[in-house]
Amino acid sequence: MTSYAFVFPGQGSQSVGMGHALVFRSAAARAIFEQAETALGEPIARIAFEGPAEHLDRTENAQPALLVTSIAYLAALRERWAELGIDPGEPRYVAGHSMGQYSALVAAGALSLEDGVRLVRERGLQMQASGGGREGAMAAIIGLDDAALPDLIAQAGVAGIFGVANRNAPGQVVVSGERGAIEASAEIAKALGARKAIVLPVSVAAHSPLMADAATAMTRVLASVAFRDPVPHLLANADARLLDTAESCRAELVEHLTTGVDWVRAVERMAADGVTTFVEVGPGRVLTGLIRRIAPDSDAIALDDPLAPDRLFIPFAPVPAAAGDPA
Repeated sequence: MTSYAFVFPGQGSQSVGMGHALVFRSAAARAIFEQAETALGEPIARIAFEGPAEHLDRTENAQPALLVTSIAYLAALRERWAELGIDPGEPRYVAGHSMGQYSALVAAGALSLEDGVRLVRERGLQMQASGGGREGAMAAIIGLDDAALPDLIAQAGVAGIFGVANRNAPGQVVVSGERGAIEASAEIAKALGARKAIVLPVSVAAHSPLMADAATAMTRVLASVAFRDPVPHLLANADARLLDTAESCRAELVEHLTTGVDWVRAVERMAADGVTTFVEVGPGRVLTGLIRRIAPDSDAIALDDPLAPDRLFIPFAPVPAAAGDPA
């Protein structure tokens, strides 16, 4: 049987209209949106389906909208597999990129959907408020050799708080910190050999020490939320260590606010442990592209890919899918 993993995207994968077609195809997906709206007490589906983009992109809206859309995709997939008589067994891992960890925890049964959407709404609010008056920023650095990262950190750090937020793929990192340091890092990175260095249109310094206030606030919030041991296991964002208890999952959601996301290490660990198929569960195809660079011998499938309905059969059953079947 194919050894597979579910992977869940983080903030940045949202887009107006995400999940809209899905709720017309899948009763299970529709039920997920309804359940989330009851928990939040507001029309998160309308924000996801209709926007406008500047409203959806606000951190406190993007995060719950992404979580509910991702879990709706998962529900629709499982519904379709049941209709077709496919039983692929449990995934070997579930893994989330940054905020996607919340989606992964819901998928693994460590968090309820209701708690998940409420928590990411609070997380988004706390991230916006964190930083102690210091303006945060982030930048994507593309084409810089990993060996040059220590020099980048040392030089840019002179201008303020600065560090690597996401190690997304070989030669592709996102840096985070005070705006002055981030703006300086773009020029420093190019001098060190980067092909591109782009300051991102965000106002928070995610996965940096500027999120310390948010981490403190979320520690208090998470203390009152029920967690369960995840099935299957997850991998920690910072170092890909195994998260297999309720308490390790709770701690992860605090720690990953101020530490980085090493997606390369997580994918490499899953591949080394026998995962041959990665299924990106949620809107967009960002993680699928990264995985194809990190583990090119694996099969990476995005549920948001128009070809996904046909391809989702291939790893799990010998019967070909009918053209046009929804995922």
